[in-house]
Amino acid sequence: MKKILAGHEVVSMAEAGIHDDIVEDGVTFEENALKKATFIFNRLKSWIIADDSGLCIEALDNAPGVYSARWAGENSSDQAKVDKTLMEMKDVPEGKRGAFFESAAVLLSPDGKEYVFSDRVYGKIALAPHGTPLSKLPYDSIFIPEGCEQTFAEMPAEVKNAMSHRGLAFKKLKEFLDTIEIPL
Repeated sequence: MKKILAGHEVVSMAEAGIHDDIVEDGVTFEENALKKATFIFNRLKSWIIADDSGLCIEALDNAPGVYSARWAGENSSDQAKVDKTLMEMKDVPEGKRGAFFESAAVLLSPDGKEYVFSDRVYGKIALAPHGTPLSKLPYDSIFIPEGCEQTFAEMPAEVKNAMSHRGLAFKKLKEFLDTIEIPL
């Protein structure tokens, strides 16, 4: 997030002294992002950015969707999430493995205005994991974006950020921030 929003001061929850777990029980990525943003806003009363994203697989009725982090159970490992996904997809043939990543980024202003920036990247689920995903991004090892032969986990960060759902949503957010004046 900090790389994508270069030129704007970005402070993480931890850096702001907030270490609470925020309940993500919304039915859309936007709802979950707004819940997170509102939770933090109620403590800091400042400009707040929060996001939520996940993997949606067409053959699984767009699961795991908003449950991507809990797909294999609460506190499951990244590997367990990948294993469950590949097990659920074991009988899905090559041409039917369509999927998309979706991300919603919410910006709250100190006067309570909400701005939402979202995007998707379409692709397919690989038959096996490839590459080494970053922590908490397990699906990157099995998601191949349209027009690519590599999974997100196999791509350099700059390449992935330029085409990923989160990168695209945050690019929209940055373009908006670049057009407004935020008082210090």
